[in-house]
Amino acid sequence: MESEEFVMERTRAWVDRAVIGLNLCPFAKGPQSKGQVRYVVCLATEVEGLLAALLDELRLLVGVPSDSVETTLLIHPYVLNDFSDYNDFLDVAEAAVRELDLEGVIQVASFHPQYRFSGSAPGDLGNATNRSPYPTLHLIREESIDRAIDAFPDPAAIFDNNIATMERVGASGWAALLKQCQDDAAGRKKP
Repeated sequence: MESEEFVMERTRAWVDRAVIGLNLCPFAKGPQSKGQVRYVVCLATEVEGLLAALLDELRLLVGVPSDSVETTLLIHPYVLNDFSDYNDFLDVAEAAVRELDLEGVIQVASFHPQYRFSGSAPGDLGNATNRSPYPTLHLIREESIDRAIDAFPDPAAIFDNNIATMERVGASGWAALLKQCQDDAAGRKKP
């Protein structure tokens, strides 16, 4: 079992090397460089524990100023490791947003080691754009999304650019990048 610190550092390395380094999300660099990304490791092994953590993090995010915490990555390495189960849980996550009356305020984005876009083949490298080291729920302020979209000339091009990036990186390059993230985390914290 990996330590909480190792899980967090490996995810942080993935954000730095993949999400920002490959420019998969052109909006991520600002909050990361300003220390406004909250990394939370949920050690739950049951869905109920993850749901409780999700509710807590939604309340926390909406309760603090965005210049303190812009966005939250809720990393849950020990629950919903099967992508189908994880994908089903996204409906529960959306219901939690509604339950707290946060529709239009907070959005939940999804990342998973086995992420698969609808209609894509499991081995399609394009799926890697949403493949994280661990199952992760990304809680994003809608106002942040709006600001980012207003500042980006063609937000619709992001997906196509990401696919082209993954094709350039290739399967072996992606595997090497993920290995480097693991090595980065091992160098900072003990697994």
